[in-house]
Amino acid sequence: MKRIGGIFLKGLLAVLPAVVTLYLLYWLGATAEAVLGGLARVVLPEGWYVTGLGLLMGVGTIFGVGVLLNVYLLQRLWTGTERLLLRVPVVKTIYGAVQDLLTFVSKAEATGDQVVTVQVPGTDYRLLGVVTRRDWKGLPAGLGGADTVAVYTPMSYQVGGYTLLVPRSAVTPVEMGVEDAMRFAVTAGMSAGRTHSEGTHSEA
Repeated sequence: MKRIGGIFLKGLLAVLPAVVTLYLLYWLGATAEAVLGGLARVVLPEGWYVTGLGLLMGVGTIFGVGVLLNVYLLQRLWTGTERLLLRVPVVKTIYGAVQDLLTFVSKAEATGDQVVTVQVPGTDYRLLGVVTRRDWKGLPAGLGGADTVAVYTPMSYQVGGYTLLVPRSAVTPVEMGVEDAMRFAVTAGMSAGRTHSEGTHSEA
């Protein structure tokens, strides 16, 4: 029975991530089709609607927003809207947290921001993290200096983490992509990483 259970668990671990991923993609597509497809049925003449049009409208809308945000006036308008959202209680907490996380991940991947380990003083233990700041200009005095870096260390199986302000000498660069590092940390080291990003090694 133990062997059978082990085989089943191995199969489950192989199948479940794919099933969850496909379900989320299906849910997003079905939601776009239901909402935007329903709108298309109302706006378009009878007989013009075809299945999948709502999904295409969703993709087109996201792409269009990206294009429009390159226009200066629309950038200012969007910035003003964001400022209003960030003044609403509860909304500002959720919106700000999601925005900061997505901005952090996208910028880190785009710039190859560095994955490092931080030595815990007086021990042989190390924490895995990502350097999030090296420049302290414009921030309160005493928060950081020329020899200080900010390192974000995520918690395993939790939403959250710690921001460590440490000297550059306390961090060791790791040739690992940000996405792989986050996955490795969040899964308590059980993820081996599906991809290995090249060229992520840079001076801390």
